[in-house]
Amino acid sequence: MEKYSIFFISDHTGITVETLGYSVLTQFSGLNFEFHAIPFMNSLPKAEAARAEIDADFSNKGVSPVVFSSVTNVELRMIIKQSNAVVFDLFEIFLPPLENAFEQSSIHALGKSHGMSDSVKYGSRIEALNFALNSDDGVNFKNYNRADIILVGVSRTGKTPTCLYLALQFGIFASNYPMTDGDLETFELTKLLRPYRDKLYGLTIEPGQLQRIRQERKPDSVYASLQQCQKEVRTVVELFNQENIPYLDVTNFSVEEISTTIMYEKGWQRGQI
Repeated sequence: MEKYSIFFISDHTGITVETLGYSVLTQFSGLNFEFHAIPFMNSLPKAEAARAEIDADFSNKGVSPVVFSSVTNVELRMIIKQSNAVVFDLFEIFLPPLENAFEQSSIHALGKSHGMSDSVKYGSRIEALNFALNSDDGVNFKNYNRADIILVGVSRTGKTPTCLYLALQFGIFASNYPMTDGDLETFELTKLLRPYRDKLYGLTIEPGQLQRIRQERKPDSVYASLQQCQKEVRTVVELFNQENIPYLDVTNFSVEEISTTIMYEKGWQRGQI
């Protein structure tokens, strides 16, 4: 099946345009895409090189590539628009209506969404990231008093990546604590966590999915057996209910969805914490 070439072009990191582009493309099933990212396209030579790459792709396949662009410089944008492609210019789509709505011209500044224009917020996110790394898997539990949230659950339920995402994207100080066999056998909340009950949030998962994840990590081990996974998930959910700990089944959730759900349920807004 023919692969459609998708170009993400930006004069900065390209994170924003890639995120939006991927979101739109998920609405088209049964198609194969070949992705090309061109970040930091911030000069005429780079723009000409990008157009040449797009035109070469068109010549090779005979199908117009699709370009998602978030380039701010008007001259560079025009070069990309002259390529043999279907170009979606995000600034051209959104800025004119917003300028009318706000009755103000946009500043067309480079890299505002993922730059360091707000050094305080950027510093806060980096501090939150360091906190998550330094308190991962129950390490440095004495720092729990600084945590905004402490994720709890059995091994391989996505606690660590969720903590890192919450830190980097939202500036949330997130720790996590793994529920081990020792914790589950007592069927009560460990003494380490009791003082922070209000900060606890549980993650659970369907046993079959947990077994598949663990099998990749430790094949054919007791740890990865379906029986062990069923036992741990059943026990931890019972513990969450007994201790009135809110929890989320993450079986079909991405890290982004888990994090956004937590933010929503907590009533937190980006930059609020």
